[in-house]
Amino acid sequence: MSFVLKYNIYIKVQLLTLIFLGCAPSAPETNSYQADVIVYGGTSAGVIAAVEVAQSGKSVILVTPDKYLGGLTAGGLGWTDTGKKEAIGGLSRDFYHRVWKHYANEDAWVWQKKDEYGGRGQGTRAIDGSKRTMWIFEPHVAEKIFEDYIIENRIKVYKEEWLNRDNGVVKKDNKIISMTTLSGKTFKGKMFIDTTYEGDLMASAGVAYHVGRESSDTYGEKWNGVQTGVLHHQHWFWENISPYKIPGDPSSGLLPRISPIPPGEFGQGDNKIQAYCFRLCMTRNDANRLPFPKPKNYDAAQYELLLRSLQTGRKDFFTKFDPLPNAKTDTNNHGPFSSDNIGMNYDYPDASYDRRKEIIEEHKNYQMGLLWFVANDPRVPADIRERLSQWGLAKDEFVDSENWPHQIYVREARRMIGNYVTTEQDVLLKREVPQPVGMGSYAMDSHNVQRYITPEGFVQNEGDIGVKPPAPYSISYGSLVPKENQCSNLLVPVCVSSSHIAFGSIRMEPVFMILGQSAASAACLAIDNEQAVQEVNYSDLESLLLKKGQVLTLKHLIK
Repeated sequence: MSFVLKYNIYIKVQLLTLIFLGCAPSAPETNSYQADVIVYGGTSAGVIAAVEVAQSGKSVILVTPDKYLGGLTAGGLGWTDTGKKEAIGGLSRDFYHRVWKHYANEDAWVWQKKDEYGGRGQGTRAIDGSKRTMWIFEPHVAEKIFEDYIIENRIKVYKEEWLNRDNGVVKKDNKIISMTTLSGKTFKGKMFIDTTYEGDLMASAGVAYHVGRESSDTYGEKWNGVQTGVLHHQHWFWENISPYKIPGDPSSGLLPRISPIPPGEFGQGDNKIQAYCFRLCMTRNDANRLPFPKPKNYDAAQYELLLRSLQTGRKDFFTKFDPLPNAKTDTNNHGPFSSDNIGMNYDYPDASYDRRKEIIEEHKNYQMGLLWFVANDPRVPADIRERLSQWGLAKDEFVDSENWPHQIYVREARRMIGNYVTTEQDVLLKREVPQPVGMGSYAMDSHNVQRYITPEGFVQNEGDIGVKPPAPYSISYGSLVPKENQCSNLLVPVCVSSSHIAFGSIRMEPVFMILGQSAASAACLAIDNEQAVQEVNYSDLESLLLKKGQVLTLKHLIK
């Protein structure tokens, strides 16, 4: 056979092969993933929701923009805000049982003897029985427990996957069909659960939400809106302090971090949100202590207002160095000028990812500079300066983020406007809550929202509220679901449908886990019955949640 003939046959074979391949079914999309339920957000609520779906026999994928699981629970908030522990059940309570089991092991005590720490944060045998609990823990312990949940339940997790908020959510007939991340991965599901602190999936799905404080008239509340003159905690200036660079001279200009804008009328609504901070894990153990680093853009002038406050004789700077096991702390805001970066987060909820990163970095620099200032500036009263110099960041926490927490405390962002809006009337037990799916009990707690100039010409903070409910209160299923004409297969257990001040109580990590489990249970029922989440039979959901150990009303409190 001649070379030319052989060549012609070769070409024909290749052409036939190409035609055949062109007619063959295309290969499956390598960047497309499918499950019964897609959970978006690696917070404590997100992990618990995914666990509940898996244990209910449904397939689940947990997608999160975060590198680490557990949100604030694993991000420094180890001194748990529990309220009444009897109201915490289900998988949320199981988490704290696992904490107790960890610290029951002598090997867990590296930097401190177990008996030195004592019984802090441990549940009573009368309530817990064989399910003893501990409510205080180190960050890395919480993260390990969340990772254990994932491994035990064989849950698929995709980390550092950021939702494409511009056009990544595909809907049809008021149902989410899929969500796509910035990396190009597409996740398809029958049900979706938004467990982010920001509510990005909810917002991208076209669900109505609110940012900021409603007016007191919006829902007939006492504690919503601007609260000038209300001074519930210690986080306000006790003395009359001038806000100006030259005290008493307005022409000299304002000190940093004081707003020139009037605070608004009492009870008036606004778009402002309570302050954020990082919950730092600190230690005085020299073998595990990293001296506070000095931020690159350190500016001592940012802390002049704190200096003036300290020079009035305030000695409460160390009040919220709450002790964790192994000689560490969960250090929180305390006082009029502390770790809360008041007024610097207003645009965070709706901001782009890049802008959010800028806000987070500014908060980090502010808080890092604050510690450096107090520990090193010679103008700080010597007793306070020398005492803080003994402290530092714990070397064995957040080891790949320079020992700084990887999660900022997003105390409040978007809040859904759903089928039912929880308000202070619910928290204060002034009305019966329909279709309860969990309970809260912590005070309606809002940190300061703004720092302003009083009519008398002095600096003051506004927005700090703390009003305790008379007893644990129920949270309605309607606060977890959007209105059906907006989305029929989405549940939102973190950015729940509530007023600003009611959210101040709901926003505790144990409650987020409770609501995450309840949302996941409802999603599974909706799948089984081919229903919208708004159509789930409440009687069926109630029975299911009670079987799983959830606490729904006062009569169900754990004894």
